[in-house]
Amino acid sequence: MLLGAHVSISGTIDKAVDRAVELKCTTFQIFTRNPRGWKAKKLTDEEVEDFREKMKKYGFRVAVSHMPYLPNISSPQQQTFKKSVKSLIEEFERTNLLGLNYLVVHIGSHLGKGLDVGIKRAAEAVNTALSKVEGSVMILLENMAGQKNSVGSRFEDVKRILNLIEYPDRVGVCLDTCHAFAAGYDLRTREAIDNTLNDFDQIIGIKLLKVVHINDSKGDLGSHLDRHEHIGMGKIGENGFRELFHHPWIRDLPLILETPVDSRGDFATNLEKCRELYL
Repeated sequence: MLLGAHVSISGTIDKAVDRAVELKCTTFQIFTRNPRGWKAKKLTDEEVEDFREKMKKYGFRVAVSHMPYLPNISSPQQQTFKKSVKSLIEEFERTNLLGLNYLVVHIGSHLGKGLDVGIKRAAEAVNTALSKVEGSVMILLENMAGQKNSVGSRFEDVKRILNLIEYPDRVGVCLDTCHAFAAGYDLRTREAIDNTLNDFDQIIGIKLLKVVHINDSKGDLGSHLDRHEHIGMGKIGENGFRELFHHPWIRDLPLILETPVDSRGDFATNLEKCRELYL
């Protein structure tokens, strides 16, 4: 079972691996830098070496980085778009240096200029990054919850972006369960999960699904509310995740938590719940 969480890099970046080990993770996700700013300090050779050594020592064969919050690769605003593409290239390079497998990217917002504009921009950003950076890392487009002006909440929209990618073997998809549910894709029963995943397969292709962000949803089905909830405490519920974990198309993929940390639980409690439901 490839089960993990988004762990902190506080201190030095290699400490993230230690935190994943403490949580008994078999995969994990990180920000390679402060996610709330545009600028990033260059990774030193020592930092990269320490991180890679710990990855090897503890036997992690799959790990993921996530783009910071500020970039918007679908932005119609030229200055923001240029900064976002620059950030994407930098993160792509850092992910390669650290020996991670995937870089997850939020597709972003068209800011009212329309889906066509957002889709074209997102594809342009990804194509630019892929043309600038070599390596084995795959960029994963993450589905959105359907918030106002968001790009990529529908599988058809993600497919439209993928159709414009000039390096198709270097791009895949990260499916966020909370986002999918909020966008109207039901995940509460085996039948609903079959229908949703069959839609994904017919529209995008299940072979392109590489990582699943496992988050319950505070909002109802189709609410377009991007609010993550503890596993089993939200609108998807325990049965939904039990059925999802047992689905043959999902069971062997990297499953990564981005659940809340509050008085009701943390990553340790959510991981324990997932292991219980997975068995």
